[in-house]
Amino acid sequence: MPAKTPWALKAFGITVGALLILPTLVVIPMSFSASAFLSFPPQGLSLVWYREFFTDPVWMSAVAQSLQVAVCTTVLSVVLGIMTALGLIRGRFRGKGLLQVLILSPMIMPLVVLAVGLFLVYSDWRILGSLGGLILGHTVVAYPLVYIAVSTSLHGMDRSLEQAAASLGATRWFVFRTVTLPLIAPGVLSGALFAFTTSWDELILSIFLSSPIVKTLPVVMWQQVQTELSPTLAVAATLVMATTIVLVVTAAWIGARRNVRKAVKP
Repeated sequence: MPAKTPWALKAFGITVGALLILPTLVVIPMSFSASAFLSFPPQGLSLVWYREFFTDPVWMSAVAQSLQVAVCTTVLSVVLGIMTALGLIRGRFRGKGLLQVLILSPMIMPLVVLAVGLFLVYSDWRILGSLGGLILGHTVVAYPLVYIAVSTSLHGMDRSLEQAAASLGATRWFVFRTVTLPLIAPGVLSGALFAFTTSWDELILSIFLSSPIVKTLPVVMWQQVQTELSPTLAVAATLVMATTIVLVVTAAWIGARRNVRKAVKP
């Protein structure tokens, strides 16, 4: 049986987690403030700023574009992540380690450096400020997360099931669709959720690659901070934070269920 975690270590972890999380939760009560300015504690409670947020065309346009970019980024990252993971995990060729480092490099490279590079490249390609360019930029940082999740699932699956299907005359596509994909589905779903979250709250890349027409929700929030401190900013922050928390918790739950199934598997 695994050793139990000491209560002191649990208390320390809870304290550190609370210190990191509680300051961000301050925006939630501020979003219900009846005051015309951001203040804590809020001066009265009201839903007026939620009504202002959901009726403002600028905010709604930012939300719609953020959702569009996040969904397209997720789809593109999942497709590329699955293809790359299959090629690198199952393939045997020289330079595979170097290629893996290249794929994971956006995770360790400073986002400012990556944003400047994409800015210069997009300027030459004449796609700077376009919706497609923003989706490609977000895919660069989201795609490695899908690759890691899918690679982990591929390492843990039983390849004899694929071999059994192939020995019965199934084509590679049929084996992938009916055997491989269902087995790695938890990893694919976890990677997709992390990819969506990464795109949904990405700010630095969006600032460099956006335009007056194409602006995501974090970019509009950043602009609002520089011009005015309306409680609608707290409403937007609450929406971004709530969406991120739900998706991250869901991805963690999927990962935990997958680990439990592996542990009880004979």
